[in-house]
Amino acid sequence: MDSNNTKIDFIYLSEQDMIKAGVTNMPACVDAMEEMFGLLYQGDYRMAGPNSDSHGAMVVFPENSPFPNMPKPTADRRFMAMPAYLGGNFGTAGVKWYGSNIENRKKGLPRSILMFTLNDADTGAPLAHMSANLLSAYRTGAIPGVGARHLARKDSKVIGLVGPGVMGRTTVAAFIAVCPQIDTIQIKGRSQNSIDQFVVWLKENYPQVTNIHIVDSIEEAVRGADLVTYCNSAEVGDPTTYPIVKREWVKAGAFLAMPAATSLDEGMEQPDVRKVLDNPGMYEAWFEEVPKPAHCTIPLIGVRFMDMVAEGKLKSEELEDIGKIVSGEAEGRKNDNEIIIMSVGGMPVEDVAWATILYRNAIEQGIGVKLNLWDTPALR
Repeated sequence: MDSNNTKIDFIYLSEQDMIKAGVTNMPACVDAMEEMFGLLYQGDYRMAGPNSDSHGAMVVFPENSPFPNMPKPTADRRFMAMPAYLGGNFGTAGVKWYGSNIENRKKGLPRSILMFTLNDADTGAPLAHMSANLLSAYRTGAIPGVGARHLARKDSKVIGLVGPGVMGRTTVAAFIAVCPQIDTIQIKGRSQNSIDQFVVWLKENYPQVTNIHIVDSIEEAVRGADLVTYCNSAEVGDPTTYPIVKREWVKAGAFLAMPAATSLDEGMEQPDVRKVLDNPGMYEAWFEEVPKPAHCTIPLIGVRFMDMVAEGKLKSEELEDIGKIVSGEAEGRKNDNEIIIMSVGGMPVEDVAWATILYRNAIEQGIGVKLNLWDTPALR
């Protein structure tokens, strides 16, 4: 910035602006997330917390409060900030901020309402303030796509999907982006409405998926699938109630990407099932932050792996890092029969990566509304 030019403008991007800028371009998003994982493995990033790997900071509400207007701790009731810096070709910082309440659905609103602010990493000045529901949904779905690119069989044809909501859609989109032979999907959903909406979306966007099977059980969704993902919401607290994966259901050579609550039977916990994390440091940070067993508080399968290490059931060196695999310093899929399961936790560096690319697209294409922060700051 010119030392004599103190003017700061930034752009505001609505959801429609984000769509114009390419937020729903899943192949591009998968590529961006792959590049992000390389930087993550090299260490060219920072997140919050003492080990710079924290998922974020959350405002939670007490069961009993003397203040009648304070929100109640109902399902998914929280406010959260997720800050990060990402280096490499990105070289930006940012924070995703959101409020979440499962009751929103009764009002026709998404469960979470998200915004993202992107900042210049040198001055800290805002570059953009953007709608982030699609940003978050697509970067989350793209992570299983990166995993599938390196860990799924190249001839994968069948997806097993539990939970055909927003996360289910974006994960399926990412699977198809990297496994072009996919032609079959087995769907287990809770409501007929969500299943019907998913099928309409699938037919409109991916006509190559000609075999659509609606199944009645998780087992039926998993059996015979080359790619498996659980994307359904679940009550957190008791891991015995989380959707389970049983070894006897899982096809030899399957790749499982799990961004939602999951439990495993003993067969899936065995050493011959490869266990991959999207960021080992984040799971270590989570494990330090919550009561034990940690899987009772954070229902992701990677947190269960942390509990297993603490219990002596698993050696930490058995946990693999997708960043190391993406960087070519560890082997991806080794043979056509191994079963590989990957925990997907979600990280603010993903938001920074995708937001930076979309911001640059918007600037190049003249998308968004320019807003002025100041010409000259009143205080300096």
